[in-house]
Amino acid sequence: MMDGSTRLLRTYLAEAKYESLRTLRMPAFGIPFLALPVSLYLLLAVLLFGDAIRGDPHGAVYMFTGFSVMGVMGPGMFGFGVLVALEREQGLLALKRALPMPPMAYLLAKMLMAMLFVAIVMATMMLAAPLLGHVTLSAIAFLKIAAITILGALPFCAIGLFIGTRTSGKAAPAVTNLLYLAMIYLSGFLIPLPKGVQWIALASPAFYLDQLALSAAGAPSHGTTVMHVIVLAGVTLLLTSIAVRRLARVG
Repeated sequence: MMDGSTRLLRTYLAEAKYESLRTLRMPAFGIPFLALPVSLYLLLAVLLFGDAIRGDPHGAVYMFTGFSVMGVMGPGMFGFGVLVALEREQGLLALKRALPMPPMAYLLAKMLMAMLFVAIVMATMMLAAPLLGHVTLSAIAFLKIAAITILGALPFCAIGLFIGTRTSGKAAPAVTNLLYLAMIYLSGFLIPLPKGVQWIALASPAFYLDQLALSAAGAPSHGTTVMHVIVLAGVTLLLTSIAVRRLARVG
């Protein structure tokens, strides 16, 4: 017979499995977030700026880490921000609370789903980068960056969860898109910011995740690893705790 901890683990894994399958079967969600980062990366790093970064190893790495961070942001922010808001309105959360399942299984399943999407994105990026993107990193460096970005999905899950618990199903896509695009353009990891406004990047978790990835690749980065980890962990814990309390209070 299975003990209680084994049954609990199987419940969590089953919920995560079906959440991932359900999301992968949603073309409007799965295709953009799995295909867009590597497609844009190949367009810019190979077709448009390939000759410019061919002799610049740091430039090639900046391109690779920047689009990797972009790929990390989407599944967490939209997987929580939009889907949670819709499922709240449709009564799915109320139904799950009435079922005999662990209270955190719903959120953990979405978190693992986002991390699975990020792992798939990173697999495609790590395949394209050395073959077509002129990135000359060791296998260990690639694995370090993959681990950092997969775990780096957590702050964006927290941001998405915060949005999903405070907006309606109609408003959530617009709010999430606005914040997603703002972080892409104002974090400085794809488009360098003018010197006078570079401080804006310090307000974005994407900036700190990109600095961690650059450091793992051996490229020049700003700040310390400890500082970046503290900021990302703080964003994750703060926004998740606020969102979970709101879910428990008002659903």
